[in-house]
Amino acid sequence: MYILNPDPYILPDYRIKPFSNSDISFNHTLKDDDFIDDYFSDRYPGKKYVYTYNGRSAIGLALKYYNLNPGDIVTILTTTGNLYISHVVTDEIDKFCKWSRQIEPNTKVILVNHEFGHPYENLKELRQYGLPIIEDQAYSFYSHDINDTIGTIGDFVIHSFSKFFPIQVGGLLVNNIDAKLPEPDKMNYEITRYIKNVLSFHIRKMDKDCQQRRENYSYLSELLKPLGFNDRFGVSERVVPSVFMFTRGEREIDLKELKKHCWAYGIYSSVFYGEEGYFLPVHQNLNKYDLEYFLEVIKEFLKTSDC
Repeated sequence: MYILNPDPYILPDYRIKPFSNSDISFNHTLKDDDFIDDYFSDRYPGKKYVYTYNGRSAIGLALKYYNLNPGDIVTILTTTGNLYISHVVTDEIDKFCKWSRQIEPNTKVILVNHEFGHPYENLKELRQYGLPIIEDQAYSFYSHDINDTIGTIGDFVIHSFSKFFPIQVGGLLVNNIDAKLPEPDKMNYEITRYIKNVLSFHIRKMDKDCQQRRENYSYLSELLKPLGFNDRFGVSERVVPSVFMFTRGEREIDLKELKKHCWAYGIYSSVFYGEEGYFLPVHQNLNKYDLEYFLEVIKEFLKTSDC
């Protein structure tokens, strides 16, 4: 039984990120552990990397290296080619220069966004422009592209740990070109220790967590298909999704109103602006009953909106 007329002051809290209140106490109990350093050393052999306060800090640290002028452009390319891009990314670029969604005469850097766990394919083709490349893997920590080049083409690779781990801070900047970089802001021993302890615990069960995300994705696809909604991406063994995205198909619904409705039920999800798409949480700490709750909330919206 699901409550579909909740007291607005007693709502659940479903978010794209897996962190929950219980993780505050759990993370506090974790012992000092540097296993994550071994993981990154194996994943990026011979490359330098530095922990940052979050993904934004990692982007800023990478952009700072290029000594960009206000009139320069960072061109953002994404997996879908859709115009949607998080303001988190664009706000950070705005601190240094302008940005565009296409290659411009004054493009100085290409930032590739591997969207929602789905890699940008044919990364090697971007080398034809002769421009520096930054790979943003904030939502694609575990995913692989067909040619297994993700994380190897860019001068720098960005990670944002909160997208995949139940953690309150933490990012990573991988330095593929042996660049000399300043120390990240806001970092100290305690924060670095916290990041390492949490990641070291969870990286040991990455196979289980990745499989759970895939299963959640597939289950949501099955649940929503009878409503006329279509899976936007699909999922494969190469992809570890960070959201489940669907398109509205033939249904004439207002996706912005759907967002208001879902938030009123504690499901913090959003519209994929620029397409008729919508995305829901799919992380490893959800189970089938959570996903069925999503279904019932959406069905309730369809009833009230006369769709």
